Amino acid sequence: MTRILIVDDDHELRETIKEVIEQENFQATTAQNADEALALVQHDSFDLIILDMVMPGTDGMNAIPLLRRYSPGSRIVVITAFSTVQNAVQALRQGAHDYLSKPFTIETLLATIGKNLQEASFTDCAETLDSEDIFQGLANQLRRQIIFTLKQQGNMCFMELVRALAIEDHTKVNFHLKVLREAGFIEQDQKKCYILTSAGEKAASCLAFINKNLGLTD
Repeated sequence: MTRILIVDDDHELRETIKEVIEQENFQATTAQNADEALALVQHDSFDLIILDMVMPGTDGMNAIPLLRRYSPGSRIVVITAFSTVQNAVQALRQGAHDYLSKPFTIETLLATIGKNLQEASFTDCAETLDSEDIFQGLANQLRRQIIFTLKQQGNMCFMELVRALAIEDHTKVNFHLKVLREAGFIEQDQKKCYILTSAGEKAASCLAFINKNLGLTD
């Protein structure tokens, strides 16, 4: 489940954002100041951090690089009632990914969250697939079909997989299974059935995400 941290000293706004986020089936955690947020990110991971700029103690601007240090994988969306181009540019230079000006609508908030989570997914997939070995492993269409089939069906023995792929040339399937095993995308269980490894699961999710968002078909 997507985890979002809301950091704002305004209790009412903080709880409103939390309620809105939870209605979208995200897991929301709140912090009333940046220092509390910094303590949280050292022990928990968050996909996105919504950060107020003006708070008692450590302010949002100074908190950005610290949050990036402790939680480098989190997207940071800064919110402030003092919206200026200079503040926005400075926040982005400090490491924030986006900027919202108070007051904002629920629709704008959710659109901003959705955009940043999508961008994070693209970045994560790019890092996952940005390897010559991984690229070679997924370059062939049949190998991608094998990964998608195992993702959808789960553990499958050789003949089950051949039938699902509707490939008459068993030698070809066996060859590509070997390539995927060597690339670390699949392995065999005690019954000699093929299953996706954690790398294979991630690759399957990334390929599905890219296909969906780019309108591609395999």
